[in-house]
Amino acid sequence: MSQINDTLLEEIRARFAQIDSCPVQGERIFFENAGGALTLKSALDSSAHYAAIPDNQGRDNPGSHALVATITKAKADMAEFMNAPGGQFFAGESGTELLFRLIMNACLGTGAGKVLGSTLEHPATRSAADRWSRIAGQEHILITHDDASGTVTADAYAAAVTPDTKVATIVHTSPVTGMGVDVAAVSKAIRAVAPDCYIIVDGIQHAAHGRMDLTEYDVDGYVISPYKVFSRHGYGIAWISDRLTTLPHNALIDGPEDNWEMGTRDTGAYATMSDVVSYFEWLGGEVSDTQDRRGKFLAAGEAIHAQEKALTDAMIHGTGNLAGLAEMEKVTILGGVDNPAREGLVSLAVKGVPSVDVVKMLNEQGIRTHLRKADHYSGNILNPLEMDSCVRVSMCHYNSVSEVATFLAAMKTIAA
Repeated sequence: MSQINDTLLEEIRARFAQIDSCPVQGERIFFENAGGALTLKSALDSSAHYAAIPDNQGRDNPGSHALVATITKAKADMAEFMNAPGGQFFAGESGTELLFRLIMNACLGTGAGKVLGSTLEHPATRSAADRWSRIAGQEHILITHDDASGTVTADAYAAAVTPDTKVATIVHTSPVTGMGVDVAAVSKAIRAVAPDCYIIVDGIQHAAHGRMDLTEYDVDGYVISPYKVFSRHGYGIAWISDRLTTLPHNALIDGPEDNWEMGTRDTGAYATMSDVVSYFEWLGGEVSDTQDRRGKFLAAGEAIHAQEKALTDAMIHGTGNLAGLAEMEKVTILGGVDNPAREGLVSLAVKGVPSVDVVKMLNEQGIRTHLRKADHYSGNILNPLEMDSCVRVSMCHYNSVSEVATFLAAMKTIAA
């Protein structure tokens, strides 16, 4: 049962910009969160504030000192939020760019052997592993994910890992099926056979759902895209372990050896990550009595998970007198009807109605969803299912059951 009641939901929704309207379209329901979540108003305020400051970091003046303090605080906030065991956080161009950079350095720094991943992964990790394993003279192996469940298991990794596996990649949540992966179990399976393997996780789709624990995961890299976790576009955030930090990487001659950032980064970007962390902390305090900051983060993650399960359950099984997607004969749900790995997302297809038309018809009724085609982004998921496309309906904890009801009423007509 969700811990987020109607009163708290209104407070949550008040903290986000454009919660129920688009400056172009007007009133709309936002079920495109997997493409980019809504933005915290506090993150917008921070962005504007820091954009006006002319000072750079690393200078001996009060303005510069304040910028450095903001960045230091943001890194400490993220470390506590994600329970990071040492290592470092840094900003880059985007989540995709950072995944490429981490995988590149892991491949080039480890010598002959294997690079292990799965067909569930986004092309950010699959493409990087393909390119850099070949350049490094390594063999890239992709484990086939399970089509029926829309995920990949630790057992599948255990069956494929070998002692000469030097690098492994994991997607925490699939942006197409919406199913999560047990990162801690996969990491444990890999380390049981290849203890020194560099494990890099694509956490981009998972981050908005909370419940992150880098200590438990025992990995070497974890990457997020802040625009998918209530911040804004224009940068990515990576965490890397101490041992990944020390691998050879692009850096300035005679510069700090552990620096992975390329040039001066945006202080406002870091500030918005503190805003994101503060939001999770606030939410955790609203749904629990704990005074411990880490405890609040955990409570927020559990509340988010429960709320999103309530939303997807309502969408699949119905709400009030409205039938759910599972009761609509022409609707196919990717990953099955009852899947415990689902994280706030339902991908579907309607027999006899092209997915592009479903998305268009929903848009005409003010319901924002997204078309996924069997292209370089989603073909790895859709081609084995013999589907040319699907409709991705992605929710976040600030969405409401009443919004789901509006969606189901529209789908009843579309799928009739």
